[in-house]
Amino acid sequence: MAVGLYFTPSGFDKDKYDEAIRKLEEAGAGAPPGRTYHVALESDGAIQVFDIWESQEAFEAFGQTLIPILSELGVDPGQPMTSPVHNVIQG
Repeated sequence: MAVGLYFTPSGFDKDKYDEAIRKLEEAGAGAPPGRTYHVALESDGAIQVFDIWESQEAFEAFGQTLIPILSELGVDPGQPMTSPVHNVIQG
């Protein structure tokens, strides 16, 4: 079942986000299996992330790469809000 994830990591600004994306790409995880959508929003200098994943398991597998990168950057990802996806409308 597809899941939506929303999180607002503490201390996650544009520079740290861009660096995290660079490191994920270097690790071969820039376009991870199971991720359908990724959106990064900026509000008051902080980055907020919304993803849609094919499954919770796919997201957790990606987390094995993501969490160490965020830790290296001094970012505490906290606990994302997760919820089953009811519907996605494109366009």
